[in-house]
Amino acid sequence: MNCYSKTDIGYIRAENQDRVCILDLGEGAFAAIVCDGMGGENAGSEASSNAIRVLSDIITRGYRSGADENSIRNLLISAVNTANAVIYDLACSNEEMSGMGTTCVAAIFCENNAHIINVGDSRAYFIADNEITQITVDHTVVMDMYINGEISKEELKTHPKRNYLTKALGVSSSVGPDYFEIKGIENSIFLLCTDGLTGVCEDSDILHKLNQITERQTSADEMVQFALDSGSRDNVSAVIVYCDNT
Repeated sequence: MNCYSKTDIGYIRAENQDRVCILDLGEGAFAAIVCDGMGGENAGSEASSNAIRVLSDIITRGYRSGADENSIRNLLISAVNTANAVIYDLACSNEEMSGMGTTCVAAIFCENNAHIINVGDSRAYFIADNEITQITVDHTVVMDMYINGEISKEELKTHPKRNYLTKALGVSSSVGPDYFEIKGIENSIFLLCTDGLTGVCEDSDILHKLNQITERQTSADEMVQFALDSGSRDNVSAVIVYCDNT
């Protein structure tokens, strides 16, 4: 298994509020985390940095080789809930940090399975047999509207409320993350990324770009640059995980 990451401030923003992390958990297991902070001044960076710190610490200390599916699920949920509490308490105790928050998508890859958790609109994708599948569901106002049949799929990217989140870490005292499990991940690729990428790249564009990449070591760099070249006006971050023995 090979994991590569890249985060870039982009061409417009004055600060990079994205954070990414890859953790080697030993015995062939890895974890990946991607966060996209939000808030005025440096509040978004504080939120995403704290999320990465707490999640990394809890996952590293709590993961055990051979752990069953339920244990890993509980570990990820506990990590997200703790990060939410830390960020929420910080926001409540510091007026300058009020209202800050961060998206989060995190995954543990082990025993030929992927365990994924998310809050917000940072996404996880599964690529296999030349097909790309979005695993996570965006926690946004427009996604709720689409699910309820109020808007079409085409309107998701253009609706005025497309950037309005319905969930984020640190915004409220509790958060309900989504959890997913993918079994049998050999010979597949996973992409974890922020909306700086998905806001300008369709799923088919992402798949096409992945097929063009010849050097895995530069895969995350190339994917981020692809988003910037496609017109992204945001910070852009990506983690790419190749699930094979190469």
